Amino acid sequence: MRRKRLFTSMVSLVLIMGLLAGCSGNGNNGSSGNAPKPGEPSPSTSTGEPVKLKMWGGVPPESGPQEVINAWNKEHPDIQVEYVRFVNDDEGNLKLDTAMMTGQNVDLFINYTISQAGKRMESGLAADLSQFTDYNIDEKMGQDAKSWQIDGKYYGIPTTKSPFFVALNKDALDAAGLKVPKDWTWDELREYAKKLKSGDGYSFIQHTEPFVDPIDSILSQEGYTKPDGSSNLDHSQVKNWLEMLNVMMKEDQTTPPLGEQLTSKMPVEQEFLSGKVPMLNIGAWLLRSSNNFTDFPRDFKIAFAPVPRLTGSADEYVTRGGLGDYISINAKSKNQAAAWEFLKWYADGGMAPMAAGGRLPASKDADQDAALKSLLGDKSSTYDLDSLMYVMFDSKTPTYVRSLAQEVMDIRAQEYEKYFLGTSSVDDTIAAMVTRHNEYLKQNK
Repeated sequence: MRRKRLFTSMVSLVLIMGLLAGCSGNGNNGSSGNAPKPGEPSPSTSTGEPVKLKMWGGVPPESGPQEVINAWNKEHPDIQVEYVRFVNDDEGNLKLDTAMMTGQNVDLFINYTISQAGKRMESGLAADLSQFTDYNIDEKMGQDAKSWQIDGKYYGIPTTKSPFFVALNKDALDAAGLKVPKDWTWDELREYAKKLKSGDGYSFIQHTEPFVDPIDSILSQEGYTKPDGSSNLDHSQVKNWLEMLNVMMKEDQTTPPLGEQLTSKMPVEQEFLSGKVPMLNIGAWLLRSSNNFTDFPRDFKIAFAPVPRLTGSADEYVTRGGLGDYISINAKSKNQAAAWEFLKWYADGGMAPMAAGGRLPASKDADQDAALKSLLGDKSSTYDLDSLMYVMFDSKTPTYVRSLAQEVMDIRAQEYEKYFLGTSSVDDTIAAMVTRHNEYLKQNK
């Protein structure tokens, strides 16, 4: 936690510096004034040399990005793109922000959360895409795109469908006589976990990042604050979620205790793909590993179920997902027009090879058949295709994109970790969350 807070502080410092630097630009997008107007050639084209762009993203190049870049470069000798990989964690995002602040070559970059995109916009690093009038983001990507608007504008294009799901060992389910759910609750998942548990092993696993998705599915709709403006982190379902996960850790022993997961740096995807743990709460990026039989050999079929709901009817449920991979153009880039041409091509289907890593194109004009072929490769027989199609394409459950401020997410995590580690009661944990959230709200009126 100390390391995480350090990086958060460093990122904040870098962004504040950028905000001050951005004030010297002209216009609200933080442009340096040297970028061409939309439709004009980039200054470097006058030399006869190709425009050179650098795109920064968090996916390993061999998992799709390099194939995308190679295809573009072959078709567009006048605009050549280089892919630069950064790890999507605190340190990696700091590396990206620092590169932009210090004038290193960054023309396009991928934001993986709306909070990252918002901070970069405020610091003058993300160009306002309303300057380009030849691409309708709402029409191309649908209504879910609006969750990525910042102050009513787009500072990037959300390019992927980002379904979250519970991956299931279909062979283990069949042996236990359990069906693949299409609608279920966390209480029902708990019962599945108990029936699938074998010996001292675990039967359900997840990264720590989606721990809070069950309560965010509720609070994203009902509000993180009450009508009087005070914290809503004492919502009844917050306690329900805390106690549900805690009992699975300590009483049922079906999911790893938080302390064990943190100290061991448990490789949850490997635990699932090795067949040790039959249920995994994750997103579509799992396919990047599950298609890789060299590093993750497996002899079982994978099925897919929606992420469970805490309570209420299915009609009221909103799940995490929607659109993702929000690609922005650096407002300080001298090659914005060229970057825009690449971004449109990428969003409308050029990104199809990214599906091999579970990143399905969101644009209505993308070739979904090509994306599905890339997604499955030659491994289609190792998946339960009916359930895969349901969670990827057919589910009509509304989605949300987590937009809670990073500071509040940190506050929550610091307090609920105390509960799961056994140093705080559930009531004291909730009280501390509320107190600290209220203090944050007062400071940020």
